[in-house]
Amino acid sequence: MQELTTAAPTRRSTRKVSWDVVRTACVVLVMLYHATHMSRVTHPELSPRVLTFPYQVGASLLLVISAYFAAATIGRGSLRRYWWKRMARLVPPFVGAVVLIWLVLRFLRPPAWIEPSGADLVHHLLMLWNWKPLEYAFLDGSHWTVPLQLMGFTFAALLFATKWGHGNKIVWVMWTAVLLPLAQWHLRISGVPETYRMLVDGFGAHRWHLFVAGVAIWMVSTGRLGRGHFALLLAACMGAQAVHNYIRLPDGALDCDWGSTIAVWVGLLVLTLVACGPDWPLPPAAARAATWFAGISYGVFLSHQTIGYVLLHYLDVSGVPPLLQTLAVLVTGTVVGWALTEVVERPAHDFLIGLYDRTFAESGSRQSG
Repeated sequence: MQELTTAAPTRRSTRKVSWDVVRTACVVLVMLYHATHMSRVTHPELSPRVLTFPYQVGASLLLVISAYFAAATIGRGSLRRYWWKRMARLVPPFVGAVVLIWLVLRFLRPPAWIEPSGADLVHHLLMLWNWKPLEYAFLDGSHWTVPLQLMGFTFAALLFATKWGHGNKIVWVMWTAVLLPLAQWHLRISGVPETYRMLVDGFGAHRWHLFVAGVAIWMVSTGRLGRGHFALLLAACMGAQAVHNYIRLPDGALDCDWGSTIAVWVGLLVLTLVACGPDWPLPPAAARAATWFAGISYGVFLSHQTIGYVLLHYLDVSGVPPLLQTLAVLVTGTVVGWALTEVVERPAHDFLIGLYDRTFAESGSRQSG
């Protein structure tokens, strides 16, 4: 009974609408980044964009938000149900989006594009690109966040089941998650053995600071972490983000994408204000729009990039102005994401949660009998 009552829908109504606003903004920034910048990086044959947004910020902040809500909800009900609920939310729409993208590339791709094989579909569903991206190609580059979220929720559940997931010990874990990758940064960019690179990148060690930032923001907002300690930890996360954005150029020099770095820094401060401050007073229509889009944001995120690139190609060869092309990607991504949410994400989630509750309720009945 405890598991069922902790899942009551009244909790959602008390959440700040400002969280829906920032989640919506992050997904829109991701769409703009892909439609105006990465589209031409990936497909340079496209016409130059009139306006570009070249900053990789939205996806990183979405990981921070994900970690925040993981920390906020992990104590509700059983850990097993907590983990199952996250898997039920993340995996089915990912599978649905991958199959849809594969079909689009298979049958609607531009003539010069490579036709994906059945093996490509299987490799992407297994997320093998997370370990060997040069060997297993992405069907959609946006999906790099999915295995990190799956691993993050799994690790959170395992950690919370031990003494290291509580009290002061969790703070030591957080500092380790930030400082350990930083200590190995020079190795990561120095031509290390493939096995080392595969493990470090596969487990997303160079992005652990984003999860730490999300948990730290939740802890300071609930009084579990002092403001001074939080400021030091957030500064360390910002430093880790800057280091993450450093690359080694062919001539051996180091270069940093400071635009994206500063954008993430600003985003972290905004998320802190959202968590610690009052809810934003929005007109009812704007609040409803933000809440609606936030509800389909995962589907939009999963499905907009590659399908958007295909759409951009056909619009470009038809002479549609670049600004209208970008608008078309935003609208199409929203529509497809809404359909994915309605057809796959919500029904699959409800079915899997119902299956879980029936299974363990029946198991409990048999044991008591």
